[in-house]
Amino acid sequence: MNRFDLTGKRIAITGGAGVLGASLAKGFAEAGARVAILDLAVDKAQDIASKLGSEHFGIEINVLDTESIQNALSSCVVGMGGVDILVNGAGGNHPKATTGPAMPFFDIPKESLEFVSGLNLSGTILPSQVFGKHMVEARQGNILNVSSMNAFRPLTRIPAYSAAKAAVSNFTQWLAVHMAQDYSPNIRVNALAPGFFLTDQNRFLLTDKESGELTPRGSQILSHTPQGRFGEPDDLIGTAIWLVSDASKFVTGIVVPVDGGFSAYSGV
Repeated sequence: MNRFDLTGKRIAITGGAGVLGASLAKGFAEAGARVAILDLAVDKAQDIASKLGSEHFGIEINVLDTESIQNALSSCVVGMGGVDILVNGAGGNHPKATTGPAMPFFDIPKESLEFVSGLNLSGTILPSQVFGKHMVEARQGNILNVSSMNAFRPLTRIPAYSAAKAAVSNFTQWLAVHMAQDYSPNIRVNALAPGFFLTDQNRFLLTDKESGELTPRGSQILSHTPQGRFGEPDDLIGTAIWLVSDASKFVTGIVVPVDGGFSAYSGV
């Protein structure tokens, strides 16, 4: 079991103040790592870090601004001495990039498409550049991206998000090969692909705000999820620890679904 031990590892998580990011931070801390929670909502990040313990940090970051990312890395170096593992957890959708009666696909604003694409794809690539260069200097490291079920099977209503997450999966594979061949085989890059988890962004798309009952979309998702439930944030922790620990040291360039069987089920 020592292969899964993260004692001495220094982990930075973008989007770390979100529901899934905060859960991963807690899991990594319990496995022995020191964690820097990076988020635009710095007060929330610092609050989460303080609850984990004094050796953890909350740091402001804008994943679309290279200078901000560099400043966040510098803060990690000061606070922890460096970063061994980067988790690219920042991402999300936008209501104006979601189709529906009030927003036909043909009317989605360019700005909304670019926002969703930028946040998910550029918000993964830019931190990988800054923190990846830091890992190259050490000739070792680990990058864990967060993709989505949309990368495997695009969902209705969210075209920009689906396309962006498919790009994240492709970039994960590309960067894994690039790092191993051009810099060091000890730098690994993988991704999680969460299925359907209730978060602040999607809760009231999947459940009714007043009654708590499933919406038609929520019911449809569960009918296609063999385990018959939404994911709990802690359901990601075991897979994430495996991917960033020495337990998977010969694993790079993969995207792992954590989805209750959604991606395996054809519907019949």
